[in-house]
Amino acid sequence: MASSTIELLKEELPVNQESLVLSEDVKTGLVLVDIVNGFCTVGSGNLAPTQPDEQISGMVDESVKLARVFCEKKWPIFAFLDSHHPDIPEPPYPPHCIAGTNESKLVPALEWLENEPNATLRCKDCIDGFLGSIEKDGSNLFIDWVRNNQIKKVYALMYVCWILCVQHCLQEIGVYLFLWRM
Repeated sequence: MASSTIELLKEELPVNQESLVLSEDVKTGLVLVDIVNGFCTVGSGNLAPTQPDEQISGMVDESVKLARVFCEKKWPIFAFLDSHHPDIPEPPYPPHCIAGTNESKLVPALEWLENEPNATLRCKDCIDGFLGSIEKDGSNLFIDWVRNNQIKKVYALMYVCWILCVQHCLQEIGVYLFLWRM
């Protein structure tokens, strides 16, 4: 399943899979997408795994390791958290990650990010985290994060379950970073 997901991403997006080498030369930001209980923690909701899953556990472990490295270096992290209003469905999916419930919170292994000064957490109520970062005044929290931290490269994007969420987010981020550099 993991290799088919990577292949789908390669077909749909200009994604390069390469070894992770963190360099002090380029201001880098880490983006975590939907690493929440409702998608990753056994029995935590309609879209959570029903039994332990090695692929999910492995991705969570790697996300934790990478987030710790970024925090040690005081590099910026942006985490999208799936968080929906209970009365607003998201067809075709069943109700999931309802705002204010344990489902919409970071997995236990990443809860410490809530207290990290270099981490920005954003609850999103739609598939696309980039669009879900638009504020009522028209500003965009993600764009502000990139600008305020002078990020030149979103070097690593970790995800767990929903290829659709990641695909939309990557497309929007890629378009924004491309246009911003022009």
